[in-house]
Amino acid sequence: MKSTRWLPLAAFFLLALLLAAGVWMSRKPNRDALPSPLINKPAPAFALPVLHEPSRTVTLDELKGKPFLLNVWGSWCVECRIEHPVITRFAETKRVRVIGYNWKDEPADALRWLEQFNNPYWLVIADVDGRAAIDWGIYGAPETFLVDAKGVIRWKHVGPLTDAIVASELMPVLQRVEAVR
Repeated sequence: MKSTRWLPLAAFFLLALLLAAGVWMSRKPNRDALPSPLINKPAPAFALPVLHEPSRTVTLDELKGKPFLLNVWGSWCVECRIEHPVITRFAETKRVRVIGYNWKDEPADALRWLEQFNNPYWLVIADVDGRAAIDWGIYGAPETFLVDAKGVIRWKHVGPLTDAIVASELMPVLQRVEAVR
């Protein structure tokens, strides 16, 4: 009976140890980013309407042939607004086509947002109900993918792009993608 007295205390110390281990392991700077199982795999097929021309549908096959950056955004997304100048600067280089992926947004709101903040995109596709995004593993905005000319995902970033991320992460991968062309 004396040994059962210590059981709650032992359980408490075990839970405290597990909590400490979790805190210790979460000290990694990029702990929010989940590795994408799609890296170096063919991008999921899609057929989505063009935001500015809803009667026109674009497919992944139509975008193949040249690399492109797919930027997931929404007019409701605060971080997308912060990221927008970075996307704009990158798009202005015309290094690759920058495709806007408007996710879970009302078309009128998205169009108004682009009018207010300018449209840096070569093309904007709209996934109003978010169904195509599931296949891409999109779970929030902003997210950005680099897709090569063959339609293979080569890079993914979760969260807003910064100039530093573009320079240190995106550009080296883009250079490798361009070298294969």
